[in-house]
Amino acid sequence: MNWQRARTDEKKNERKEAIHKAAFTLFKKNGYDNVSFNGIASEAGFTKSNMYRYFSSREEIFLNIFAGLFKKWVEDCIEKLQRLDQEETINIFAKIWVESHMSHKQFLDLTPILFVSLERNSSYEQLLEFKKLAKDLLYMLSLEITRIYPDIHIDKAFKFLNLSFAATSSFWAASTQNEALKKIYEQEIYKDLETTFEEDLASSIEIIIKGLKAK
Repeated sequence: MNWQRARTDEKKNERKEAIHKAAFTLFKKNGYDNVSFNGIASEAGFTKSNMYRYFSSREEIFLNIFAGLFKKWVEDCIEKLQRLDQEETINIFAKIWVESHMSHKQFLDLTPILFVSLERNSSYEQLLEFKKLAKDLLYMLSLEITRIYPDIHIDKAFKFLNLSFAATSSFWAASTQNEALKKIYEQEIYKDLETTFEEDLASSIEIIIKGLKAK
């Protein structure tokens, strides 16, 4: 592949996309802590110097990927929630909430990494930029939640989002099973320990909403 300096926005975007694709593959396969900047460069077919033309660090690459996936999920989730009536049944709300996540599995794949590894390794500047974007997106999502449930004000809506994201990342991480776990869960005595992502997340969303409405 010819890696001469990209001189058009189209070429630059193509190369950023190639880096994103390579990084996502490695993050999902090896976990955040086991992926290096050089490893991403190699996977994408770049040299290290080529990479620095587009990104300054592994953290910047991850945040760039995650921000894009996060924005797409929020926009899709808001569109789905806008179809719900005020005081929609909590069961239906939870179902729609889970469906919105299942439509964005790449976002789900990276969510556990954000909380477990990335926020302990990124610089202040990198995290601040990401948090500003996240807050703006979550505020828009919170407004839709308060429309559906007027007794859940903005502060409670943000509490819901924090709790739901914690549940989402935990359940999604737990739903990834290696062969040893699969064999264990095949045994009747351990069936109750197995995580069913959609069912468990829906139950958690219902519990959180009911708790917030009761306060």
